[in-house]
Amino acid sequence: MSESPESVKSLPSIDLVDAPPSLVPIALEVQGKTDVGREREHNEDNFLVADLSRGQRGGPDAYGTSVVLGGHGLLLAVCDGMGGAAAGEVASQMAVDVIHQHVLAGLPLEAPLDRDGIARRLVRSVEEAGFRIFEAARADRSRRGMGTTVTAAALVDEMLFLAQVGDSRAYVLREEKLVQVTRDQSLVNQLIEAGQLTEEEAETFEHNNIILQALGTSDHVQVDLTYAELRAGDRVLLCSDGLSGMVRNEEIRKMLVAAATPAEAAQVLIDRANANGGHDNITVIVAFFEGGLRNPSSSDLPLVYRKYALPEVEEVSTLHGSGIMAAAADAMNLSATADRLRSTPRMQTGVFSAIPIPAPSSEPTPREPLPRSILALLVSSVLALVAAILYSRR
Repeated sequence: MSESPESVKSLPSIDLVDAPPSLVPIALEVQGKTDVGREREHNEDNFLVADLSRGQRGGPDAYGTSVVLGGHGLLLAVCDGMGGAAAGEVASQMAVDVIHQHVLAGLPLEAPLDRDGIARRLVRSVEEAGFRIFEAARADRSRRGMGTTVTAAALVDEMLFLAQVGDSRAYVLREEKLVQVTRDQSLVNQLIEAGQLTEEEAETFEHNNIILQALGTSDHVQVDLTYAELRAGDRVLLCSDGLSGMVRNEEIRKMLVAAATPAEAAQVLIDRANANGGHDNITVIVAFFEGGLRNPSSSDLPLVYRKYALPEVEEVSTLHGSGIMAAAADAMNLSATADRLRSTPRMQTGVFSAIPIPAPSSEPTPREPLPRSILALLVSSVLALVAAILYSRR
């Protein structure tokens, strides 16, 4: 994708009607599209659509109208690179490549994969991608500070697993109701969840581009693993913040409801983001689920952000020496973060990992808001500390 000179790069819907039969064959249409936007000089986003049963990654030679999934399901990912020059594009391309290779490697193609198996592969693939990007940046000073967000989704039977690092997003539309099923790992979202900002205030918050972690900024990351049980008629959207930062959720909902096909939905979403300013690269993957799933019912779990707990396993990863199965990522050193910000003035998304990443439940506990004066002092103090470190390292 990254080699295309066109401003818009599109993945046609892929026809896999000869895919191996599944215990629960699922039919869907899927479309991915990315656009440079109105202000960026080049596109640092990348995306992935891959059928795991056939080991096939969607490309310009895969045309058709629908996908019929085999026993290993579907793999999707949206990555929003950062780092300036070509570094962000390198990081996001590395991420989608490594995630695809690692999830696919060694799959038992003769039998369906269990839910825990695909969920664990998804998490490890994201961790491995982060480590590879970190090592590549360390080996090449011209790419110092490069990184990428990732929202990756793996579908096996009716379970959609989501692995999240950064602030790209996944939504599910069901019966005309849109639900964000990931959580942004960002400073502004942390302040919203703590009751310090309202949704309206967040839209104009001065530091709403600061994310708490990204692939490549440390040798390991804390992957947020969540899930949603899909139903017939569901529509799934993965997107970079070039869409979610420019188009409100209600507008996104209306366009997903009105679109006749995923291709139409992808195009109108990108067009709207550009019409609203197009300040960033815009990437979307849209999937319409047509058959092979149960109909929605009153006995279903509510469609919300919901964490998935993987069973403990006694094994040591051999992917690299840093141990990617660590229970939680270490906070990055503040001075290293400041140095990274200083060295990448064209970075499209800031990273500030000195702030701990929250692990909210699906039913957050109400908190008493801090007075505005204290909030302002807190933000000012953090920014002053970063500025002081930048000055001291000149």
